[in-house]
Amino acid sequence: MSEQHNSELHNEVSELERKSATAARLFDIRRIIGGLFVVYGVIVTIAGINPSDADMKKAEDININLWTGLAMLALGLFFLGWLWLRPTVQPGEEPEESE
Repeated sequence: MSEQHNSELHNEVSELERKSATAARLFDIRRIIGGLFVVYGVIVTIAGINPSDADMKKAEDININLWTGLAMLALGLFFLGWLWLRPTVQPGEEPEESE
């Protein structure tokens, strides 16, 4: 009975560890920040592609929406690239080393 109980407990702990690792990867802050910056960057860039004369006059002939949108897009892509290059490593897992 003790052997069976230990086996069931081990299986349950393994399942919880797998779910925890999945949740940690899903809610990695780099994914959230990168995704939001990419979405907002695309929206602001689209708004800046064809500015009105009044918008340009307010900003002293600098297309602020376009430049801000492109900067937000670049920052978002940086975060997503960072996530792709350095994925989340759970405690107890050995990080993969490339030589």
